[in-house]
Amino acid sequence: MENTYLTTEELSKRIKYDARTIRERLKDSVLLEGIHYIRPFGGRKILYVWEAIQKDIGKASTSSYSIPMARGGLAHG
Repeated sequence: MENTYLTTEELSKRIKYDARTIRERLKDSVLLEGIHYIRPFGGRKILYVWEAIQKDIGKASTSSYSIPMARGGLAHG
């Protein structure tokens, strides 16, 4: 399986979120390192995995009574 890697700016254009919002609000709360993004070669640069984001982007909107958890599960309540 081949992945498509995107910079923050490229992801911003695809999902219609400001790049700053992705960096400050989505990264590490909704977008998780190792699943939705990587740091190639152990550096500072972040590349987002488009296929993982595309797969998970609609999950939270399927149920209005669930809270997404860090490891991908949902808390219902």
